[in-house]
Amino acid sequence: MSDGIINYDEMVQTALIGVVRDILKDTKKNGLPGEHHFYITFQTTHPDVKIPPYLRERYEEDMTIVMQNQFWDLLIDDEHFEISLSFNRNKEHLSVPFEALLGFFDPSVDFGLHFNSDLETTIELAETEVTGENTTHKVQDSVVRDNPKKDNIVTLDAFRKK
Repeated sequence: MSDGIINYDEMVQTALIGVVRDILKDTKKNGLPGEHHFYITFQTTHPDVKIPPYLRERYEEDMTIVMQNQFWDLLIDDEHFEISLSFNRNKEHLSVPFEALLGFFDPSVDFGLHFNSDLETTIELAETEVTGENTTHKVQDSVVRDNPKKDNIVTLDAFRKK
């Protein structure tokens, strides 16, 4: 703020990341209650993202993971989270800095956070074993942006200068 301008975008981004961090910490401590499950989208191009090379090749720009029935080794600190998930029946460990987040969505309660307006492409969700079967989902970015229950969706687009 030394240049006389309050950087609201950065402040809101930091607060939203804090929400995701708190949700993940609570999930680590108490598990996922009821029907809650999360879609977490992140930039695979971020230099501090650590994922297996074959996943980076498949998801060149971004990737969405599903936290539902099968996840292990969840670790959270102020800067990043780590998680192990099943991809094609192989347990893989991922490390994702919060800076790399693009979106967070919990469809059980229709709640979502969108971190970047640059994502205009279809997001291919990672193949995961959800309830014991391999599934691949495709979700349009509009799932978060054009949801009829917008009361629960927070996007930064409304605050950005066009």
